[in-house]
Amino acid sequence: MSNEILNRVHNLANLILSDEGLELVEIQFRREKRGWVLRLFIDKEGGITLDDCANISREIGRLLDIEDFISVPYILEVSSPGLTRPLKDEKDFLKYRGRLIKVKTFSPVEECRQFKGRLLGITDKNIELEVSGRILHIPLSNVAKANLEIDF
Repeated sequence: MSNEILNRVHNLANLILSDEGLELVEIQFRREKRGWVLRLFIDKEGGITLDDCANISREIGRLLDIEDFISVPYILEVSSPGLTRPLKDEKDFLKYRGRLIKVKTFSPVEECRQFKGRLLGITDKNIELEVSGRILHIPLSNVAKANLEIDF
């Protein structure tokens, strides 16, 4: 049920977001202490504003009410991915070249599973990461989690 909901919300959200020049970063649908929460993280070049979140929340909320495919009561939240936004696909790794990132892998690369370094880019389905003067090639398929880091 949850995957079907995520897919349908993803399709609806992308219709609205593309018209507004916004990008869907992530969708979560999970049970929390206060009940079910449908959380959308959106972004755009230069960052999003509170007004962006409020407008998208209204528009997506209206569409979800019309489509009415979520059978449980839920709270809709629309938010920014924050300064340490997740990097999910090739497009993200290309967009944030030159930035400091943190990567966790499924299996060890050179005997480590966590890395923090400068993202050099992506080639042949491998991310290139400069860590302490060394260049590592980490298969995209081995990336369990990757996030931007705050670079001081």
